Amino acid sequence: QVQLVESGGGLVQAGGTVRLACTASGPTFSTYTMTWFRQAPGKEREPVAGISRDGGNTWYGGFVKGRFIISRDNAKNTVYLRMNSLKAEDTGVYYCNGALDIATVTSALWSWGQGTQGTVSS
Repeated sequence: QVQLVESGGGLVQAGGTVRLACTASGPTFSTYTMTWFRQAPGKEREPVAGISRDGGNTWYGGFVKGRFIISRDNAKNTVYLRMNSLKAEDTGVYYCNGALDIATVTSALWSWGQGTQGTVSS
């Protein structure tokens, strides 16, 4: 079972920037599409952004509107999410997970990590 560890969250002002990181255990990280999800208070968890195995293809939720950039470093088993122009509604716990390919980017193969809390103050 892959273990996921998210980091980089915190408190940021509206309009600010934060960079999240998620590191996965195991030697097969580069064979999976990776996706960032978030869960706002009182809401269902939703997909935010996904990236293919080699980083050549990306997917973003409609609410992102060019504000976020997902990237990955397969040598470090890590996927990143740079979030710019943050809004109060971006507040939530951010998680990452794996998918078989970019066509199923919104699915999640593994158990969830602890997530990282991101809070945007208005």
